[in-house]
Amino acid sequence: MGLIIHKSLFCFFFFTSVFFILSWFLVLSSTGRPLFDSILPNSRLLLKADTEISDETPETNVSTLKEEEESQNQNSINCDSNKQVLKVFMYDLPPEFHFELLGWTGKSIWPDIHSAVPEYAGGLNLQHSIEYWLTLDLLSSEFTETLSGKSAIRVRNSSEADVVFVPFFSSISFNRYSKLKPNQKKSTNVLLQEKLVKFLTAQDEWKRSRGRDHIILAHHPNSLLDARTKLWPAMFILADFGRYPLTIANVEKDVIAPYRHVVESYVDDLSDFDSRPTLLYFQGAIYRKDGGMIRQELFYMLKDEKDVHFSFGSIQKDGISQATQGMRSSKFCLNIAGDTPSSNRMFDAISSHCIPVIISDEIELPFEDVLDYSEFCIFIRTSDALKEKFLINFTRNIGKKEWTRMWRRLKEVENYFEYQYPSKKDDAVQMIWQAVTRKVPAIKMKLHKASRFPQTNISTETVLFSGSLPRNFW
Repeated sequence: MGLIIHKSLFCFFFFTSVFFILSWFLVLSSTGRPLFDSILPNSRLLLKADTEISDETPETNVSTLKEEEESQNQNSINCDSNKQVLKVFMYDLPPEFHFELLGWTGKSIWPDIHSAVPEYAGGLNLQHSIEYWLTLDLLSSEFTETLSGKSAIRVRNSSEADVVFVPFFSSISFNRYSKLKPNQKKSTNVLLQEKLVKFLTAQDEWKRSRGRDHIILAHHPNSLLDARTKLWPAMFILADFGRYPLTIANVEKDVIAPYRHVVESYVDDLSDFDSRPTLLYFQGAIYRKDGGMIRQELFYMLKDEKDVHFSFGSIQKDGISQATQGMRSSKFCLNIAGDTPSSNRMFDAISSHCIPVIISDEIELPFEDVLDYSEFCIFIRTSDALKEKFLINFTRNIGKKEWTRMWRRLKEVENYFEYQYPSKKDDAVQMIWQAVTRKVPAIKMKLHKASRFPQTNISTETVLFSGSLPRNFW
C-alpha cells in the first residue's frame, strides 16, 4: 500500500514539472524571443563586446581616455568659472538703523554712494565697522559692471535669496547711543533694538525660516545686548564668542569676522629679521578683568627684558602713530586675551607684518576653516606663557630662516583682513561673504528637515522670547 502511494506521488510531481516547463517555453515562444538566449548568458552580446575590444587599437583607447579626461577637466573649469555668487536679500530698514547713526541725513532710505559715501566714525570705532563695509558692498553690487571678484550680490526678491541681510549698524549704535539723553527712560541703542526685533519677527522672511537664514551683525562684544536673546536663531557675525552662551552663538552657525585694523597698512615693506630690533612688542591696556588678568602677570615677567617693549598705551594723542612704528620695528607682537578672547591688536600686527604671538586659549579666528594660522602666527598656551622665562626663550629660539618664512606668508594673507570700499577680490568683505556661503548648505538642510512634518501652531512670541533656549536648535 505504501509503495503504491509513493509511486503515485512521484508520477504526480514528474508530470507537473514537465507541464510547467512546456508551458514556460510556450510563453517564451509567443513573445518571439529565442528560447535558449533567455536561459543562457547573452553570448551574442558578449561576442560583440569581445570583437569591439579586440578590434580597438591601444592608441584609440588612450585617445578616448584622454578625450574623456579633457572633457571632465573642461566641465570642472566651467563649473568653477560659472560659480554663482551668494544671493542676498537686504531689508530696506529706515536710515535710523544704519547711515543716520553716522550723521548722514537724506530723504531716501540709502545714500547715493555714486556721488558720496558717508564716512564711518574714526578712532577705535573703526575696529567694529564691519556692518558698514558689508552694506556698502551690497549697495554697490546693484550698479557694478562686472561680478569679477564679487562673492555676493543683492537681490530684490527674497524668494531668490540664499540669505537675508539685516543692515543694522549695531556696533556704532552701542558706541555712540548707549547713554541716556535728557528725558529718556531708555537709550537710543535699546530703543533701536526693540524696534528691530518687532520689525524682524513680523516679516514673512523671518517667519518662513524662524530667522535661521538671516544675517545679523554684532561685532562689538556689547552690541545687540538686549536683542541677541530674541534673535538668536539668526547667523551672527561676531568678533568672538567671549560674551555669548553657546545657546546664543557658536562656531557651527555663526561667522567670526576680523577687526578692522587701526594702524596704517605697511606698504612697500622692505624690513627684514635684522632690521627689526625689538623681539616682543605689546602696547595697550595692561590691567584687565576675567581672562585678561594674564596681561598684568606677563607685564611683571617681561618688563625688564632689554629687547621687549611692554607698556600701557591708548589711541590718545599720538598713540596710533607710536603703535605703528613699534610694531613695524618688532619681530613678534603679543596678542594677549583681554576682557574678551580677541582684540584688534592681532590685525594691527598683521597689517604691520609683525608675527602675532597669540596667548588666548578661547580665541576663535576668522576663516580658520580655509586658513592655517600656524603658518604665520605663533600660539602659546596661557599655562605655558606664565612659566618663568618660557615666552622669552621660546621667541628667542626662533631663527632668521623660520621667522622670514612666517613673515613672507603673513604678507601673502594680509589682504584677507583688509576692509575697503570698493571691495576687492578676496579682501575681508569678500572673505566674510565666502564664509557665509559655506554656512548656507547647513542652513538649507535644517530648513528642509524642519519642513518634513506639519508645524504646530506655536506662538512666535513664545518661541522667540523664551528665556530657556533649546541647546539642540542647531
